[in-house]
Amino acid sequence: MKNYAYNHKPIPFDFEQTVDRFIVEEIPLFPFTNTGSNLILKIKKQDMSTWKLIHVISKATGLTEREIGYAGLKDKNATTIQYISIPKSSQKSLKHITTDKIEILEQSYNKASLKIGHLKGNKFSIILNNVTTQGAKEIEKVSTQMAQYGIPNYFGYQRFGEDNRSYLQGKEIAHSGKRLKGAKEKLLVASYQGHLFNSWLSKRIHISANFKKLSYPKELENILSQEPQFFKLFMGDLMMPYPYGKHSFVKEMLPSSQLFAKGKMAPTGLICGSHSARSQNDAYYLEEPYDDAELTSLKGDRRFAWIWPEDVSTKYNDASRQLTIEFYLPKGSYATTFLEEIAKKDLSGYGV
Repeated sequence: MKNYAYNHKPIPFDFEQTVDRFIVEEIPLFPFTNTGSNLILKIKKQDMSTWKLIHVISKATGLTEREIGYAGLKDKNATTIQYISIPKSSQKSLKHITTDKIEILEQSYNKASLKIGHLKGNKFSIILNNVTTQGAKEIEKVSTQMAQYGIPNYFGYQRFGEDNRSYLQGKEIAHSGKRLKGAKEKLLVASYQGHLFNSWLSKRIHISANFKKLSYPKELENILSQEPQFFKLFMGDLMMPYPYGKHSFVKEMLPSSQLFAKGKMAPTGLICGSHSARSQNDAYYLEEPYDDAELTSLKGDRRFAWIWPEDVSTKYNDASRQLTIEFYLPKGSYATTFLEEIAKKDLSGYGV
């Protein structure tokens, strides 16, 4: 069970991730050059995963799936707009795509093909059902606060399989010591990495909300009380300029917390694996229970623990009791964790 950062009462609504209620648009990392040997396709798809999209393009063009570039994975149960790159020489063969689940919106060119992570973030437009008039006002208020002060960057339930327990298989595979075979085993181990991160983040949120009750030394409690932001920093936390930059350790808690409160830097959490940087001092004491030295089959990383939604807006239809909420999140973040912070409940039963 995860901890939530905001202290409002749960706001009820019905959420269902479908093609007509969940729309996501990928935002490229850089403008395309409009010259070069790579054709960039802006594609709108419905009821189709990114893997299936790549398979369809491969069949139509005769390209291998490795020759098809993409920046991020998008859900099946949604209407999604994302960018795909193929060699310019295969442009004419696109006419062989016949499915009505795919619409090519734009074509341009670029010098480089797309690689995983080559996106800035995603825009979301989501319809929530059975929202009362008062609930709509509360959602607008809370989502505005979340844009100002930020939210925990949990991995969404999509990371953990249909039963939310794929991380258990991932843990077993990670501890087997064998080399990973295929994409499925990598996804399972990545699920275990995500579980450890989420568990650490939930613990840190609990500490942030309850540090005055945890019998910390008075001097530490005083410093934590002076930190202006909700998520409390500790000595040795690994910070990173937001939304990207190089890691640095927290050596003075108050100056770092002031940069954090202004959205200029944010703390990171451990994605344990090979070559991953660890925090130090007090922060590592809090991180160590969620570290797994046996997980070396995948590369490790650091992930922002805290992010700031942008361009948040809501529109309410009183007659249908539907509320449309729109917002932008940086890459790697999940719209469903944004919604769960509002609802204060797990939405996995409503999802894919």
